[in-house]
Amino acid sequence: MPGETLSPRPGLLARLGLGTPELRAWALYDCANSAAVTSVLTAIFPIYFVSVAAGDLPPALATQRYALATTASLVIVAVLAPFLGAIADVRPVKKRMLAAFMALGASGCAALFFVGRGDWLSATALLVVINVGLNGSFVFYDALLPHVAREDELDRVSAAGYAIGYAGGGLLLALQLALILRPGLLGLPAGAEATPAQATFPARLAFVTTAIWWVGFTIPLLRRVPEPKVAAGPHGGAAPLSLRATLSRLGGTFRTLSRHRQATLMLIAFLLYNDGIGTIIRMAAAFGTEIGLESGALIAAILLVQFVGIPFSFLFGSIAGRIGAKRAVLAGLVVYTGIAVLAYFTRTAAHFFAVAFLVAMVQGGTQALSRSLFASLVPRHLSGEFFAFFGVTDKFAGIFGPAVFAATIALTGSSRSAVLSVIGFFAAGALLLLLVDVGAGQREARAAEAAAGAALRVV
Repeated sequence: MPGETLSPRPGLLARLGLGTPELRAWALYDCANSAAVTSVLTAIFPIYFVSVAAGDLPPALATQRYALATTASLVIVAVLAPFLGAIADVRPVKKRMLAAFMALGASGCAALFFVGRGDWLSATALLVVINVGLNGSFVFYDALLPHVAREDELDRVSAAGYAIGYAGGGLLLALQLALILRPGLLGLPAGAEATPAQATFPARLAFVTTAIWWVGFTIPLLRRVPEPKVAAGPHGGAAPLSLRATLSRLGGTFRTLSRHRQATLMLIAFLLYNDGIGTIIRMAAAFGTEIGLESGALIAAILLVQFVGIPFSFLFGSIAGRIGAKRAVLAGLVVYTGIAVLAYFTRTAAHFFAVAFLVAMVQGGTQALSRSLFASLVPRHLSGEFFAFFGVTDKFAGIFGPAVFAATIALTGSSRSAVLSVIGFFAAGALLLLLVDVGAGQREARAAEAAAGAALRVV
């Protein structure tokens, strides 16, 4: 109409959830840590551990020790996370703690360069170090989300982080695999002509480049993202950091969490359905090997998930803006149920790639929106502690799901039946998620922030 001025349409970066330097810097840490997740923990190091570091052990024993090291590291983080979250909410140290855990994990990645044949003990110790560093940093990274993004941006920003993570992790892995498969690019001989050190050099170089990548893409967050405000102590100073005070605060967090019913429901729902998601991610390579797929096809499937996941993560953020994060996550769980059914009938590489494509469509978006939905349900001044419990839930999801998968194989003698067992996790999680009243939870969280507002200060 005449006299009206139309507000300018947000630019592309803003529509993607990357409209400010702070948001872009925060999201780049997904690019940083995804290199460790993809290159070290998913694609390269598991193969290196079994074939080189534990190459003198029977394959079953090598796999068992790798699994035990992974479980041990997840348990360590699950125990530490609530204490780390409590500390982060009484001291302005979220960025420093993130940097410390990043440095720990990146150092572990770089040290893998010196792991040779038979060094399985050193390899397992470094695997624990990397997992603790990586998952410890997630506590503080996720806790920064509700501080760096407005409530109406949470879904898009979280999804953008996952998309950037897919891009970064996939690009670095592709470059690393090119060097591993074509050692001549590094001037190294291939096959029988290579010495043991030359044969393993490309993989060991991949561990070092992962460490450099991880450190480099963390710097923007440390420089650009402001340290959030913290609640003042009872006498106006920072709250105490003693063990007794930390335990007392954790007890208070449990009580506070119980008063935020919607956040608690979301946490339990996430534990259940993320069990199913985590099981599919962790068991995909083993399942593919069992049905006779070659390692090249498995690696190609991993790369497919990385790159197809980029646009679909952004798409999920856009869909959440239209229908809400809760409905978008529920839609993702419906697709995951279909994935489990299709996997049961998978016989060929083409079938496996079709399943991988479907996983790529929903994996990043479902997990990103779970993070942003939970962020909208928690008071910002307690984000460290609440996201610590969110992280603990994520770690237990890495324990229970594979255990059920293994038990089903033991009972039925078939991995195909085990694949169907994860549907129970999706169904139970979806039912609980349906009970979450997002609007009521967000009002509870904002009311808690208002009540604590007088105690907030910039340190």
